[in-house]
Amino acid sequence: MFRTNALSDNELVQRFIEGDQNSLEFLIHRHKSRVYSYILLIVKNQELAEDIFQETFIKVIRSLKRGKYVENGKFVSWVLRISHNLIIDHFRREKLQGTISNDSTEVDIFNSQKFSDFTIEDEMVYSQILSEVKELVKELPDDQQQVIYMRHYMDLSFKEIAEQTGVSINTALGRMRYALINLRKLIKQKNLELTRI
Repeated sequence: MFRTNALSDNELVQRFIEGDQNSLEFLIHRHKSRVYSYILLIVKNQELAEDIFQETFIKVIRSLKRGKYVENGKFVSWVLRISHNLIIDHFRREKLQGTISNDSTEVDIFNSQKFSDFTIEDEMVYSQILSEVKELVKELPDDQQQVIYMRHYMDLSFKEIAEQTGVSINTALGRMRYALINLRKLIKQKNLELTRI
């Protein structure tokens, strides 16, 4: 009996292709948190995130069975790209229907471990800053929002962002640069004070 947790993603993929269903279950379990968190942080709706998460892995299974996955050592990046495309499809459909789903669920933008030792007052101030930044990010063009989410929510490198979005690293860097320039302009226009104690 092999130890599943000792196998790489690609070894598990190969075992699934060869008929071992347990390998896929282990792969899903291994990456569930990262994939689901990414989806939730963008769609901001728990039910919708769960639907897209399930849809993602249905598409993963179909693609694996059809031999559409090319082993490149980046299984999770491939899965995230699939989820990202499904998210885009969802928002396109909503835009066509003229509705945008919004949920009051608060998800911390730019969530970071370094803020875990805040006092209650610090956390309240920080929470307010996050809320204001999140609203400002929504005013940016889609490609700039995307690079901010991928860099700060998912902690992806610019190389990974470039690969997942199908652009060059320079384009990904440029989008982040323009996103930050535009955020600074918005902060100035709205006369916001985004500093912590």
